[in-house]
Order: sequence, then structure tokens, then C-alpha cells
Amino acid sequence: MAVPKHRTSKQKKRQRRSHWHLSPLELIGCSNCGIKKKPHIVCSNCGFYKNEQIIKIKEKIKK
Repeated sequence: MAVPKHRTSKQKKRQRRSHWHLSPLELIGCSNCGIKKKPHIVCSNCGFYKNEQIIKIKEKIKK
């Protein structure tokens, strides 16, 4: 059975885990209304995706 010969220090453990951080969300402007949204997702404000209306929205949010 594989057993570590030496204890892993806090510094080594934290150096190894340094790349586990979260990256900020990439938001883009909607091509129709300009509100910020996630890419490849239908706009929740106007219901457009790739300049085509997908969902009918009753109320729009003002910028």
C-alpha cells in the first residue's frame, strides 16, 4: 500500500491548490436590448437569442 514517507506541509498543500480559484463570470451585452447576460443563453429581459425572438416577455427591465 502506498504510504507517504513525509508529512505534506501546509505551504506545499496550499501551493498545489493555488489554481482552484473561481474565475469571474464572462458577461456580454444582449444584441437586442444591451443588458448584460451570460453568453449562449436567451436574454431574460427581451427573450432574444442570436437576433431571433425565442421567448415572449411580458415586462422588460429598464437599463
